[in-house]
Amino acid sequence: MTIDEALTFAKSKIHSDHAKLLLADLLGINPLELLLHLDDVIEEEKLDLYKREVEAMVNNKPLQYVIGSVNFYGNKFYIDENVLIPRFETEELVENTIIKAKELFTEPVDIIDIGCGSGVIGLTLEKKLSTNSVDLIDISPEALKVTHKNCGNLNSKANIIQSDVFENIDRKYDIIISNPPYIKDDEEIEDIVKDNEPHIALYAGIDGLNIYKKIFKDIKNHMKQTCLIALEIGSDQANDIQKLAQDSLGEVEFEVKKDLQGRDRMVFIYIK
Repeated sequence: MTIDEALTFAKSKIHSDHAKLLLADLLGINPLELLLHLDDVIEEEKLDLYKREVEAMVNNKPLQYVIGSVNFYGNKFYIDENVLIPRFETEELVENTIIKAKELFTEPVDIIDIGCGSGVIGLTLEKKLSTNSVDLIDISPEALKVTHKNCGNLNSKANIIQSDVFENIDRKYDIIISNPPYIKDDEEIEDIVKDNEPHIALYAGIDGLNIYKKIFKDIKNHMKQTCLIALEIGSDQANDIQKLAQDSLGEVEFEVKKDLQGRDRMVFIYIK
C-alpha cells in the first residue's frame, strides 16, 4: 500500500489531520513531507501498525497516547496512559512563571513541581531558568516512570521523588509550582478524557480542592524567604484558593491570571 492509499484508508475513519500526523510520526518525517512521497510503498510491518493506531483512535484513544509523545514548550516529551496529557493552558502557566521568576530572582533557584506527572513543568523550567535544583514529585510510581524517561531524554539533573505533596520533602524552595488534579468528583467531563486519562490526575474530591488543601497545610515549612507559588486552577476556584492561601500564610500578594480562553486558570502568590 502506498502512502496515498494509506492516507485515504485512514481519512475514511478519522480526521484528516490526525491521519497525516499518525503516519508522519510512524515514518519519521514532517507531515508536510507526506505530499512529496505519496507514491512510496509503506513496508508491511509499519502499515499494520498504522492500521492499529487508526483503529485505536476510532475507539476514542487520544492522539497523544497513540503517538506516545507530546510537544510542550518546544520540547518532545514521552507520555502514556499513566500521566495526564499536557494542555496548552499549562504551557501558559509555565510561560507566566518564567516571566515572574526572572523578575523576582537574580540568583539560581530551587524549584519543586508538585504532582509532576510526565515532568513537563519542572523540566521546562529547568531548561528556561537558572536553577540550583529541580525536584519532581508525584504520588504515583507509574507516573514517575514516565518522569524518569523524560529526564533521561532531556539530559536533566532533576531529582525524582515519590511523595504525597510534601510528605517526603524536607527542603525549602524559591518556586513552588503545581498543576494538581482539580476536577470535582461529580463534575461532567469529556468522555475521551474520562475514559483514557488517569483519574488520580483529574479528580480531587467533592469541591476539587483536596490537593490545594494539602499544599497549603504544609507550605510554610517549604518556602524560602522570597518565594513564588504558581498554581493551575479550575475556572471557578480562585476565591477558594485565595482563602486557603490567606488561612495558611496571612495576607499575601495574590494574582489571578486568565488563560487565552478568558477563564481564570492560574494563580501566583508572592512572598517577599
